[in-house]
Amino acid sequence: MLPKPHLPDYLLSIAVFALVVFGLIMVSSASVVQSYENTGDTYYYFKHQLIYGVIFGLIAMFVFSRIPYEKYKKLGLIMLVVTFILLILVLIFGQTLGGSRSWIIIGGFSFQPTEFVKLLFVIYLAVWLEKRRDKLQSFREGFLPFLVLLGAISLLVLLQPDIGTLAVIMLTAIVVYYIAGGALKHILALIAITAAGLFSAIKMFPHAATRFTAFLHPELDPQGIGYQINQALLAIGSGGIIGLGLGNSRQKFNYLPEASGDSIFAIIGEELGFIWALLLILLFVFIAYRGFQIARRTDDVFGKLVAVGITSWIIFQAFINLAGILNLIPFTGLPLPLISYGGSAMLATLIAIGILLNISRYTKEPKGVSSRRSRLA
Repeated sequence: MLPKPHLPDYLLSIAVFALVVFGLIMVSSASVVQSYENTGDTYYYFKHQLIYGVIFGLIAMFVFSRIPYEKYKKLGLIMLVVTFILLILVLIFGQTLGGSRSWIIIGGFSFQPTEFVKLLFVIYLAVWLEKRRDKLQSFREGFLPFLVLLGAISLLVLLQPDIGTLAVIMLTAIVVYYIAGGALKHILALIAITAAGLFSAIKMFPHAATRFTAFLHPELDPQGIGYQINQALLAIGSGGIIGLGLGNSRQKFNYLPEASGDSIFAIIGEELGFIWALLLILLFVFIAYRGFQIARRTDDVFGKLVAVGITSWIIFQAFINLAGILNLIPFTGLPLPLISYGGSAMLATLIAIGILLNISRYTKEPKGVSSRRSRLA
């Protein structure tokens, strides 16, 4: 039974809204060339993101922020089944874009199932781990079943192949498993397995291997495998401290692939410069802080694990995108949460934020908070 709810974490809401608005502005700027060439409408991508990503997403965030999160406990098994169905459907009917068979396209409608799989799996994992928290120190009853479950999900994602999503799912699962009470030796073994698995996957699939080569030696083939990362670094470098000015990017004129999608941080660096790029990173850090604070102040084990899972997923994905664009790790093609163009990613992320906000309504109040916070929002 949940305690009496209070006001949600409005600081988190404000930070998320700021990112969404900033993302819309940058999508509008970064997509104008591609949008006009593909549709004849300079702002088609912006309008599509606004309607199908942001408006639907914010409505969904509000709705899910009002649904008591404990209701999802009863839907755990259904969410697991839906997860497997989505991953199997994309392997059968999915279309390959950017080297991965990750999209289902029906007429003019397209969506990326793995964006919703991240959320569904986090919730199911929290349900499963809460029930088994007394057995998690056991190899046979805790670690081994967890490894089998994670392995089954990971295999289906690997077959697409979507290495970036695979990394996010595995890293998020490791953090949630640790917070649930997993043995440290099992965690270390799982980290080693994850690192070995991701490295093997990179070597196994040509598209991933090409990106790994570009990471190690971007200068070897600047017009081929190193093209995207070289253009991204050129964009960021040319922006300097204050940038070239909003709308003044040169790279978006078909020089930088996926300028409004996976590579949008490079356009941000080029147009707005280091200062705004740093502020963007600090906003993600703030969201991480608020999300983990919500988890820390939640007494309910299930709520704590869901909060940790959602926060970890968003932050890991942001880190992987940013580090890839800066060539600190191999580029994976993951969208930057709440910023990049893509309705599926935006909708799934805002639903997850809505659930996180709902969890924040049932946390323990920090000392010194006014009694007014005890009333219903």
